[in-house]
Amino acid sequence: MVDVPTLVEQAREGRPRAVARLISLVEGASPQLREVMAALAPLAGNAYVVGLTGSPGVGKSTSTSALVSAYRRAGKRVGVLAVDPSSPFSGGALLGDRVRMSEHASDPGVYIRSMATRGHLGGLAWSAPQAIRVLDAAGCDVILVETVGVGQSEVEIASQADTSVVLLAPGMGDGIQAAKAGILEIGDVYVVNKADRDGADATARELNHMLGLGESRGPGDWRPPIVKTVAARGEGIDEVVEALEKHRAWMEEHGVLAERRTARAAGEVETIAVTRLRERIGDLHGDRRLGALAERIVAGRLDPYAAADELVAGITGES
Repeated sequence: MVDVPTLVEQAREGRPRAVARLISLVEGASPQLREVMAALAPLAGNAYVVGLTGSPGVGKSTSTSALVSAYRRAGKRVGVLAVDPSSPFSGGALLGDRVRMSEHASDPGVYIRSMATRGHLGGLAWSAPQAIRVLDAAGCDVILVETVGVGQSEVEIASQADTSVVLLAPGMGDGIQAAKAGILEIGDVYVVNKADRDGADATARELNHMLGLGESRGPGDWRPPIVKTVAARGEGIDEVVEALEKHRAWMEEHGVLAERRTARAAGEVETIAVTRLRERIGDLHGDRRLGALAERIVAGRLDPYAAADELVAGITGES
């Protein structure tokens, strides 16, 4: 058993090993997870969470690393959750992002953690919300969450971040892909990286056109800016930080930040509740109640919906 109060206190002091241990407890769905979350609850809620997403090859990790450098120059403590695809065999992450951000490894003001999606659709590991809370409680001012490459199911970052950054690059057909994947609805800031390549201006124009087509914004609404960068050289990164800070200020002014965080908490509660119900339903395989309901369906005495209602009532104790 882990001494959770001591571990939390050490994490608050900025000790990387304590932070790592807490996130490992989260990822492993430890029996002490409830105790960990109870200890962290009053300490979290101060960090600014920025999600970065985009197709493979647009330079997410390079951009994340450049943003870390910019925030560190501003004296901020930074946490990074780099969500990698899982190995289908071991469930472990490829950890490529951590390798690419190795320049920050010796900085005590930066904590970098790679997490495996473990087959979870949406581009985020299922334990990401709790891991974000660990980094928040550990005193990170900014948390950067870099997700698996975007696709039609990988828009979940919008529900987990305060601000969502969508990265694109010229010559990758990203404009059309963005429209297909639905990420034009989730981006608060758009970044055209590798802007020193041919076609960068055209990509920015195409994106601007598409954002205009989908616009139904009123006066005072946030209009996502498009920032061109060359992250490998650090060019345009200060402009990205400026855009992020403007979005944060706008959200605070209009009450959107509180709304997003409340929705995020509600989603987390729902996920935990549904998971617990699924675990209890999973225990019913081979249970005589399930077998008896199935026999009544086969005999035509009961329909599947009514059977499900009976099953749920039996599990939850509802009448």
